[in-house]
Amino acid sequence: MNSPSIEENSDLNQVVNNVFAILTSIDAKGKMRGNRSNFIDIIQAGREMGFTVYVLPVEHLTLNREQLRGYVYVNTTKRWIQKWMPFPNIIYNRIPLRSYEETAEVKTKLAACQKNSNLILFNPTFFNKWELHRWLRRSKITKAYIPLTRRLSSATTLEDILQQHSYLYLKPESGKAGKGIMTIVKKDNNTLPYRLNIQEKTYSTTFNCATFKKLWARIQQECGTVPYIVQQGIPLATYRNRKFDLRTLIQKNESGNWEVTGLGARIAGSTSITTHVPRGGSIDEPLKLLTHAFDTTEAQNIIDKASKAAIKIANQIERSANYRLGEMSMDIGVDQLGNVWFFEANSKPMKFDEPHIRKTSLQRIFQYSQHLLKQ
Repeated sequence: MNSPSIEENSDLNQVVNNVFAILTSIDAKGKMRGNRSNFIDIIQAGREMGFTVYVLPVEHLTLNREQLRGYVYVNTTKRWIQKWMPFPNIIYNRIPLRSYEETAEVKTKLAACQKNSNLILFNPTFFNKWELHRWLRRSKITKAYIPLTRRLSSATTLEDILQQHSYLYLKPESGKAGKGIMTIVKKDNNTLPYRLNIQEKTYSTTFNCATFKKLWARIQQECGTVPYIVQQGIPLATYRNRKFDLRTLIQKNESGNWEVTGLGARIAGSTSITTHVPRGGSIDEPLKLLTHAFDTTEAQNIIDKASKAAIKIANQIERSANYRLGEMSMDIGVDQLGNVWFFEANSKPMKFDEPHIRKTSLQRIFQYSQHLLKQ
C-alpha cells in the first residue's frame, strides 16, 4: 500500500452518525497491518447497512479530536486512500499483534476508549488462555466443559499431572493458531516412556525420552521464557484416523444477545498435532464428520450440545472479563463418547471460509452495532 496524501472528506461538513472504525496498527514503514481483504468485506457490509466505515490505525487515534486520519477502500480503483474521517461512534478492535496491543501506549489508549461515554469499544483485548480457564472455573455450569488445566510453573506441576493423566497438551498462554503447542504421551513399562511431540509449521517433531528429567529439559528448551499451561489431553473423535474438532463463531445479535453464527469443523493434518489450518489442518462439514464417528441422530445432538455450550461459555467469559464483547470464536472438542469440551476462545476471530457463516458474520457485526447505538 502506498502512503497517499490525505483527501478531504465532504462528510465532515455535516453531523455523521453510525460511524464505525476498524482499529488496527501501522508498521515501521507506515503501512497498515491486518487482513486487508477482511477489512474490505467489513467496510462493504457496513456501507450496505448504513454505516460510515473506515480503518483507523491506533497511532492516529486521539480522543479529543473531531476528525481522525483513517483509510478507506475505493472499489473503482481497488486502492486504499487516506482520508480525514469523522470521529467514530463505535471502535472494533482488530489490532493483529498481541505484543503491540500490550505496549503501554496502546493499553492506555484502549483504557481511555473504554471510559469515554461518547464512544463504544468492543473486544478491547486478546484473551489469555490461563485467564479464560480461571474465568470458566468460577461457574459450575462452564467448569464441566474444561479439561484439567494448570499453569506450567515447575517440573513438579507437570510430574503431578502426568501421574493423573498420561496424555497432555502444553500450550502457550498467549498462543495463536496452534503455534508452540506440544503434546506428551507417557507409556509406563517402556524403555522410552515419554514421547514429546512439538508442533512445527505444518508438521510435528517427536522426541522419545528415557527419563522425566530429560523430558523436562527438552520442554524448557522449547518454552524458553514463554508462559505455558499444561492441559489434560482429550481423546478426540476421529475421521479416517485423523482427529477433528469444532470451530464455533458466536456473536451478539440485533438484540444484544449471544447467538451461534456458525459452526464448522477442522481436521488435523496427517503429521500435525493440532487441527488449525495454518498448521496443516483442513476444513470440513461438522455433520459429515460426526455422523462418521457416531450416527446421524447422535451427530445432530452433539451439534446442538456444542452450540448450547458455546453460548453458556461466551456469557461466562464476558461476565468474568468485565468488558464489552461482541464476538468470539471457540475451539470445541468432541471426545470418543460424544462429550463436548472447551479448548480455547479467540476474541479476534479469523474469518470463516464457509460462505454461509461468512455472510452472516459480517451482517451481525453491524446488527449488534445498531443495537449498541440505540442504547
